Amino acid sequence: MGVRGLHGFVASSCPHVCTVVNFKELAERHRSQHPGGTPTVVVDAMCCLRYWYTPESWICGGQWREYYSSLREFVRTFTAVGIKLIFFFDGMVEQSKRDEWVKRRLKNNREIAKIFHYIKSHREQPGRNMFFIPSGLAIFTRFALKALGQETLCSLQEADYEVASYGFQNNCLGILGEDTDYLIYDTCPYFSISELSLDSLDTVMLCREKLCQSLGLSLADLPLLACLLGNDVVPEGMFESFRYKCLTSYTSVKENCDRRGNIILAVADHISKVLRLHQGEKKLEEMLPLGPNKALFYKGVASYLLPGQKSPWFIQKPKDIVTLDKQVLSISSDPESKQEVPMRMDPESKQKLPVDTDPEFNLEAPMCTNTEVKQEDPVNARPEAKHQVTMVSDPEILKVARAQHVQAESYLVYGVMSSGEVECSNSLEDATDQALPSQAFVYRPVRQRVYSLLLGGGTGGFSTGPAVKEWFVYSGNPLRQPDLVRPLQMNIPGGTPNLRQLWLSQEPGIQAQRLDTLLACFDLSSSREELQAVESPFQALCCLLVYLFVQVDTLCLEDLHAFIAQALCLQGKPTVELADLQLDHIDPRAVQLATLLVRGLTTLVLVNGACGSPWEMADFMPWHLFDGKLFHQKYLQSEKGYTAEVLVEQNRCHVTRFHTLKSVVCKACGKESRPIVSRRHWRPHHTGRWGRPGSSSHGTSSGCSRAGHRQHWRDQGPGSRQYEPDQWRRY
Repeated sequence: MGVRGLHGFVASSCPHVCTVVNFKELAERHRSQHPGGTPTVVVDAMCCLRYWYTPESWICGGQWREYYSSLREFVRTFTAVGIKLIFFFDGMVEQSKRDEWVKRRLKNNREIAKIFHYIKSHREQPGRNMFFIPSGLAIFTRFALKALGQETLCSLQEADYEVASYGFQNNCLGILGEDTDYLIYDTCPYFSISELSLDSLDTVMLCREKLCQSLGLSLADLPLLACLLGNDVVPEGMFESFRYKCLTSYTSVKENCDRRGNIILAVADHISKVLRLHQGEKKLEEMLPLGPNKALFYKGVASYLLPGQKSPWFIQKPKDIVTLDKQVLSISSDPESKQEVPMRMDPESKQKLPVDTDPEFNLEAPMCTNTEVKQEDPVNARPEAKHQVTMVSDPEILKVARAQHVQAESYLVYGVMSSGEVECSNSLEDATDQALPSQAFVYRPVRQRVYSLLLGGGTGGFSTGPAVKEWFVYSGNPLRQPDLVRPLQMNIPGGTPNLRQLWLSQEPGIQAQRLDTLLACFDLSSSREELQAVESPFQALCCLLVYLFVQVDTLCLEDLHAFIAQALCLQGKPTVELADLQLDHIDPRAVQLATLLVRGLTTLVLVNGACGSPWEMADFMPWHLFDGKLFHQKYLQSEKGYTAEVLVEQNRCHVTRFHTLKSVVCKACGKESRPIVSRRHWRPHHTGRWGRPGSSSHGTSSGCSRAGHRQHWRDQGPGSRQYEPDQWRRY
């Protein structure tokens, strides 16, 4: 993340850039300088997830009760000294950063493979040096913070820009995160989350003014330096030869610096002594070897300009605004990508990229040609075009979806409706397991029905609506292109309600219609009566378990017992007891089962939001339904054949509920011709009816399988890949 090599350079060669500060003292000083104002810290939440996740166990699916307590303590500590926190989460990754996103996901795949190899070799959790955040952590952290009464926002583009913009425009105390880009933005002070001591509220402030003094640069030069060194927009290799030339001509090489440190000093020296001689007279492409990467480089430099800021490195033309009648607009509020659509631009639309510097630049965004940005909305720091081309035609519905997205009240919905693109990062899944499918495939039929609901079109089988681009990480996916996934029509008695009914109607009976739609997304309409009889929060759990067991043939009765027993035992169990729980060993299959369940809970967040929230969000938050170590314990016990009474710890009330919930799930699965049997009754070497993704049974279909109408995940294939002629070979 951030500028390549800058973090190490600051730590080793410019330690004076880092100053220990105390938040309580800073807050008191802020109040004295701004009477009546509230000291506010903007938190880049994505940078803080590792810091917040303090539970010792991370391999079993997440210690969600412990994690929630950790977040509560974090908030309480800042609130106690009068500091307000504003949390920002990534809502998308810009198209220019797609390659970097893919590179990280593939790197994560290699790390996950090492984790499972370690588990199989040692039967224990790896050390913290191999730590991988539990699946769904970012999604559920949003809802945890909102439950704790915190202002939580989801970005409409890269979160670091919105964080820097909010801090800059609102005179905030500072930014809390871990990204060297915050040393480049000319915004409020930047504080390190990794150096934060919650007990004392001491941390390290990284001072960009001191960095400039060390490099002989001005604040306005830092964006140029960042792009020449390489960042998330400009690939590091783009200027490798240029940096080498700077280093060979640099006469002040420091022995106490490593090669990368001296490169940074050499590039800074070139900016201050060579480029600055022609600043304002020559364009950057006349002074730098930009070649065909000119537009990308300008975009990279301009990406650091906050509202109202200008760069002295851009030559201004006499007219500030040049209206471009037609541009290629890249739309995306999804975490990963943009769809290019030719359209007429609104002359009032403003964008921070400096297209007025050269008319040939097509910087892939709603834009004006002024390098100065004027805007009011700190949440949407890079304004969208007022007449944005989207996947839906109802502007009021899109406005509602956008508001819910910004307020971090939904998941993926706005991405589907605005850009037709969604993404899901890595999950703890064993690529060598031939029996358990990836969560990306298991829940795809649910997502397909949600796409049909959100985008409309078609009757029966596959929808005629537009395909959705999915960037989902799973074994064998090189992520060179997204999977093109067609919407799947739902079967709802009386027809599928429109979004205005589901989202805006207050009519009697609409809540029942919302629930009907939610169950139809899981293709569980036939089990409505049984599921409705279950009390919360177990109603949502049973819905998910029925869907899982119908979809995944290799799940057995022992797995069902473990899922139900852990959910029951979790109720009322103190957090400290969960933290002290010790496991005999770690089972890799249980790790992946936990991933399947937690990713199912995130899918419930998507479906519930798309259907107008028939269920309370709290009903499927993991701290109410799931604990990783507790599930692992019940899984190991169930494998040994423990009775229901032992699994629920001899609690009579739990025993009754256990059998009730088990009966609901088994009955619903029976309606779908899916009996749930004990593993002891399986044939030798049983791996399930369907094998592994990519086996001979894996192909496309017209949407019929199993009971003749149900869409099974294995009937989907990996999605249409129009970019890869031989789309199956990579398996």
